[in-house]
Amino acid sequence: MDRRGAVTSAYAGLLLVPLGAVAWATGEPFVFPSLGPSAYLLAKVRRGPTVAPHRVAGGHAVGVAAGLVSSRVVAPGTAMTGGFQPFSAATLGLAAAAALAVTLTAVGMQATDTNHPPACATTLIVSLGILPTVEAGATIVVAVAFLLAVHRAALAATAAALARLGQSRTAASGSR
Repeated sequence: MDRRGAVTSAYAGLLLVPLGAVAWATGEPFVFPSLGPSAYLLAKVRRGPTVAPHRVAGGHAVGVAAGLVSSRVVAPGTAMTGGFQPFSAATLGLAAAAALAVTLTAVGMQATDTNHPPACATTLIVSLGILPTVEAGATIVVAVAFLLAVHRAALAATAAALARLGQSRTAASGSR
């Protein structure tokens, strides 16, 4: 792995540290599977349309909404708690809710210009009953906003450190 890859990997993990601290301190699901791919994209791409805050936050919000609608319409009260039972109505309901949730998420993200692929994992987390409540959905959206704030703060701190380093080098070369 090259230096850039190592920095990207470390940064992706470090982005989750403050969210893990909040989850640990509050017992709320501030860390969930689809947050990992979002953190990786932020670490890899850093800036630009792919990781624009409205896309990252909006995509996850669309995923939460689509997951909630799908689970309530197709498989109310059903949750994936372990293995699927072959040919059961519950398994069929979860599979249908998952397919509908991904479809609605894709449509919603395209309609709102909030394309963010990790949001399709968020919609599965919700529609499969892993984090199935409106409250859990709100926590997901708040956690994503917090992830974006941590990323923004890290970028600002890095830019400030690089500016100071550049000023130090300029001052050192000017004194020679």
